[in-house]
Amino acid sequence: MDPIIIQVIIGVVALIVGTIAGKVIFAKNTRKQVEDAELQAQSILKEAEIRAETLKKEKQLEAKERFVQLKAEHEKEVLEKNRRISEAENRVKQKEMAISQKESSLEKQVKENDAIKDNLNRQIDVVNQKRTELEKHQEEHIRRLEKIAGLTADEARSQLIESLKQEAQTRALGIQQEIIEEAKQKANKEARKVVIQSIQRTAAEVTIENTVTVFQLESDEIKGQIIGREGRNIRAIEAATGVDLIVDDTPEAIILSSFDPLRREIARLALQRLVADGRIHPARIEEVVEKTRRQLEEQVMEIGERTVIELGIHGLHKELVRIVGKMRFRSSYGQNLLMHSRETANLCGIMAAELGLNPKLAKRAGLLHDIGKVPDEETELSHALLGAKLAEKYGENPAVINAIGAHHDEMEMQYVISPIIQACDAISGARPGARREIMQQYLQRIKDLENLALAYQGVEKAYAIQAGRELRVIVEADRVTDGDSDKLSFDIAQKIQTDMTYPGQIKVTVIREKRAVNVAR
Repeated sequence: MDPIIIQVIIGVVALIVGTIAGKVIFAKNTRKQVEDAELQAQSILKEAEIRAETLKKEKQLEAKERFVQLKAEHEKEVLEKNRRISEAENRVKQKEMAISQKESSLEKQVKENDAIKDNLNRQIDVVNQKRTELEKHQEEHIRRLEKIAGLTADEARSQLIESLKQEAQTRALGIQQEIIEEAKQKANKEARKVVIQSIQRTAAEVTIENTVTVFQLESDEIKGQIIGREGRNIRAIEAATGVDLIVDDTPEAIILSSFDPLRREIARLALQRLVADGRIHPARIEEVVEKTRRQLEEQVMEIGERTVIELGIHGLHKELVRIVGKMRFRSSYGQNLLMHSRETANLCGIMAAELGLNPKLAKRAGLLHDIGKVPDEETELSHALLGAKLAEKYGENPAVINAIGAHHDEMEMQYVISPIIQACDAISGARPGARREIMQQYLQRIKDLENLALAYQGVEKAYAIQAGRELRVIVEADRVTDGDSDKLSFDIAQKIQTDMTYPGQIKVTVIREKRAVNVAR
């Protein structure tokens, strides 16, 4: 601390002490107290002076120590800066030396390059001279060739290009044909694989539906009630349901006959309620039939909803759901239409997934492909075109619409899933036992199959076996060779595929044998 400040402080303290002492003397008004105060003030002044001196010395020592410390740090920094400057100078000197070395090497390279350049120029001159000579020789050689061949260079070039072009085209056609054949083999193999896997992964019912329903009765006495007086009850039932009731000698049974399974179901349920109620008369019959029809409509809707849920199809229009449920009471060649559509949908989903397509879209198209077979009103359109029209009406995807309309080739296939729907529809209908075939049609198909084979030269006999699934052709060994047998088998198979309509596939087997017969006497 500054000595002047210390003296000021001491003075102030002395003044304060004096004032206090004066006040004390004045207040006490005794000399002794004044003297004591003076003594005390003097002692305080002495102590203050001593302390001030002590503080002064301490501050002087601290200032000296601080000065020494700062001086040492400054000297250290100066030394560090000097060291860095010397290092920088050394680096600069090294760079200068390297630059001088590079300059000397560059000068040397420039001299060498000049020499190389002169040498190259001389070589270029020599090459130009030789090129000129070569061009002269080439022109002379071309003139000689033209004279010998009688063709100009352009004509020879054109002929050469044309011959190379024809050779390249021939080779390209051969390679293209090989690629096409290989692609066909692979495509057929992959297609068979996908179809077989799809069929093996799908289990379906193949039960044939009939056109009649047998209604069981508890006793034959109920037949009279159903017939009614002069047959009025049975006529009322037939008029209300559109189903023929056959009451014959069959014990405790009435046969309901109709091509429409929906009508037969309505008639069966209505008869069941009428028999249980016991009141059978025309008015009651009409009431029960109408009530049954409404309930069956609700059941149709439930069947449709359950079907689309089980197949995982979402967003289907309610009218299309109703048509799907209605397919439960329709049949195609004896095959239940809903079972056929569900099987087709499952096959389509599996096949589309195998091919890397959208399985949900394919399954949707497979379920709806036959909705044209259950129209609410008669129309002249085929079921495929009518189904496409209905799907378009209720806002289906264009791919689904095209697949429905094209599954019998009545529309042009525009989407990849369309042939899948067609193939799966054929697979479902071609399962053994899936559809009924009229006996006359079956016999005619077998006969046509045999006659088709007999029309070829060298065929001696032809037999359709395994319900028309295989055709065995026996040829005359003298007229047909082994090589001809292979060709004949292929030709017959192609002819069957082109001219005939049949479920599944037909195997053609050509048998050729040479018999030598002698008799030992």
